[in-house]
Amino acid sequence: MARAAVALLIALLLNASANLMIKFGMLGLSQDLAGRGLFADGPLGAARLLLRQYALIGGLTCFALNVVFYAYALKTLPISVAYPIMVTVGFALIAAVAGWKLGETLSPSQWVGVVAILAGVTLVARDAGRQLGAPAPAAAPAPDDAGR
Repeated sequence: MARAAVALLIALLLNASANLMIKFGMLGLSQDLAGRGLFADGPLGAARLLLRQYALIGGLTCFALNVVFYAYALKTLPISVAYPIMVTVGFALIAAVAGWKLGETLSPSQWVGVVAILAGVTLVARDAGRQLGAPAPAAAPAPDDAGR
């Protein structure tokens, strides 16, 4: 299970990185286009322009690697645990980096929502051991007649 948890963490980081890199790549593409259409120089020109967007290519590569690690994690972890963790923690990471590097902001009520979602995922993840077949904690022994 530890390997699956590490794979999930790597998938989560790759997914968040992919989203951010694609955003940065698209910002770079918009600057290179300077108001022109993507196909202003024909399909070959568009391909050359896209291939110069290293952040975009890196983001697509991270998405591909994310799938490999996420699939490995799903061999062991229940999807009802893995997916909420990946999406929620990824969202929190993306929101933080987008605020730091892109100047994007979330309102206070949106941050309350993020915290509430993280709390919910924490509750879901706490029960993951039970879903994976780990023994439940032993109940306190019932008092016997001699102990009364």
